[in-house]
Amino acid sequence: MKRSSMSILRWVSITLVVGAFVLLVMQLVAYSRMRSNFPPGTMIAGVPVGGLDQNRAAERLMLAYSVPVEVHYGDAVIQIKPSSLGFQLDIEAMVTAADQARVQQPFWQGFWDYLWNRLPPGREIPLRASTNQDRIREYLTNEISARYDIPPEAPVPIAGGVSFSPGKPGSVLDVDRAVTLVEDALRSPKNRVVNLTVNTVKPGKPSLQNLQILIQQVIDAAGFDGLTEVYLQDLDSGQELSFAYSNKQVYPPNISFSAASTIKIPIMVSVFRKYSEPTPATITQMMELMIERSENDPSDRLMKVALDVNLGPLYLTQDMRALGLDSTFMAGYFAPGSPLLNRYETPGNKRQDVKTNPDTYNQTTPVEMGMLMKDIYQCAQNGGGTFAVVFPNQISQAECATMISYLTKNRIGVLIEAGIPDGTQIAHKHGWSIEPADGLIHTIGDVAIVFTPGGKYILSVFMYHPTQLIWDPANKLMAQISRVIYNYFNMSPR
Repeated sequence: MKRSSMSILRWVSITLVVGAFVLLVMQLVAYSRMRSNFPPGTMIAGVPVGGLDQNRAAERLMLAYSVPVEVHYGDAVIQIKPSSLGFQLDIEAMVTAADQARVQQPFWQGFWDYLWNRLPPGREIPLRASTNQDRIREYLTNEISARYDIPPEAPVPIAGGVSFSPGKPGSVLDVDRAVTLVEDALRSPKNRVVNLTVNTVKPGKPSLQNLQILIQQVIDAAGFDGLTEVYLQDLDSGQELSFAYSNKQVYPPNISFSAASTIKIPIMVSVFRKYSEPTPATITQMMELMIERSENDPSDRLMKVALDVNLGPLYLTQDMRALGLDSTFMAGYFAPGSPLLNRYETPGNKRQDVKTNPDTYNQTTPVEMGMLMKDIYQCAQNGGGTFAVVFPNQISQAECATMISYLTKNRIGVLIEAGIPDGTQIAHKHGWSIEPADGLIHTIGDVAIVFTPGGKYILSVFMYHPTQLIWDPANKLMAQISRVIYNYFNMSPR
């Protein structure tokens, strides 16, 4: 009985020892395998690789970062391969860094910790990759923006009116923002979807060509069969529009017209050039009468006092020539019976393609009168411009500001002024004359600096008719031209 019991115990002991040995071997094998792989919790570039060897970890990384980036442009969905954007993973460097970061313990110490479930902590290895912003930008510009952007539609003239259609807004990809978003998606194993930022672009102003078309339509609709010349300059951008139009035919600009009272602007410039500050009170009083009331006697007195008793108009003409205004001159005083002091041939009055029978005593062109107004404006703004170059230290910034102040007081409620809303600041000088030969008006001109919410501009408009320029329709037409240009600048805030 005792012998039998001892035999059973012996076999049980042997079985337990063998079982323990087998279990130990199994644990050693399992530990050896785990020791050759990355510890649980190991992350490489945001991808879990715990329990994987280096080769399989590299494969998982490649798979995660090879998923196309999905970009959404409105309703359009575009899949982009990372390689198309110049994205490159440095897998070898990341796997090597992860392997080096593992806690290396003596085998048996590590095995003992393993048996007690004391596993080494997993480490997180940051992404190592290169991106190419130039290639991303190129792809976004050429493959997405070029295909899906919708350019705005510019306003176009409304036939029979004095305004433009509002145009249509467009949508344009924000490429700078998109480059950042796509680059972030390329560097993420999970967030591979990008909602592109699309900006709404308001339609801009109509082209100057369309503005000219609308002005011509207005002239045609008015039935005016005389000659109209328009000069426009945007004082903010410097852009210019200049053309002459008659009976549906466009002519080159810079045609000579009778200057009439618009010549009082050059008189004002020459007088200020002759006097140092402060300007004598008697001079300023005559200046106010000349500009605000458009009186001729003060104009003559100013030239006689400030320029020359006999040759004042010729000195004024010299000043205009010095400023490069070769077609602007005054050859005699305003007073009836004043002698003609000189006969001037100019580029404007020698033209053969179109004639306006300009007054031999005073002439100008819409372009030159507009340029002179721009010179005054520039001088008033900063003391520079053409005056500072041609007449250094002779016309001050304050004097130019005073000139504009005088011109703003020329309130007549007609011509250019009639085409702008009440309260709009305008500095202008108008002019027309009655021909002694027939007692009729043939030429009307107006030149202005207009200050509007949508921008500042110079506008010079002259009209001529060989038979008669009837006041009411001529005034209405010039006001309509003025309104067209005001609408052009004020379609939307700048």
